[in-house]
Amino acid sequence: MRLDQPRIAALEQDEWSEAAQDIMQPFVNQGRIFNIFKTLTNHPDLAKRWMVFANHILGKSTLSARDRELVILRIGYLCQAGYEWGQHVLIAREAGMSDEEIRSCKTGPDTQGLSELDRLLLTATDELHADAHVSDATWAGLSEHYDTQQMMDLVFTIGQYNLVSMALNSFGVQPDEGLPGWDV
Repeated sequence: MRLDQPRIAALEQDEWSEAAQDIMQPFVNQGRIFNIFKTLTNHPDLAKRWMVFANHILGKSTLSARDRELVILRIGYLCQAGYEWGQHVLIAREAGMSDEEIRSCKTGPDTQGLSELDRLLLTATDELHADAHVSDATWAGLSEHYDTQQMMDLVFTIGQYNLVSMALNSFGVQPDEGLPGWDV
């Protein structure tokens, strides 16, 4: 974690405005509310609009869950977003990724034994993080595996989680109980 204290408080349910209560009801119904969402209750209008996009990226994208998690973990690592890393280690495991595959997100596209697609996905993530652009060579390689919608979802997924990393790190969102650290 970049900060050991939040800059923006993760509000508890009894502190939520009426608008925040409406937005958070689905999470309340699920029985667990993560600190990222408690933090967003400070700005219900932003949370409402951002969640529509985030829902597409996490649940309705054309990418496989495994490919999505590979790039999310990589961008989280590159941004040193400990909260994002921990949350997505859990999601990646649910998607069937092994700890070895998860660790490859720390070592990146030069990791020995990667498939061609994994290497390309990690390279695209590194390129977008470093230069806000996927190189022609990486684009051409990915285009052999992905259609146009998948290519678009890939870029937006990496961008979404770069944004989330910025917010988590800057707001000081603290880890939820049981969240894995960097030592996976």
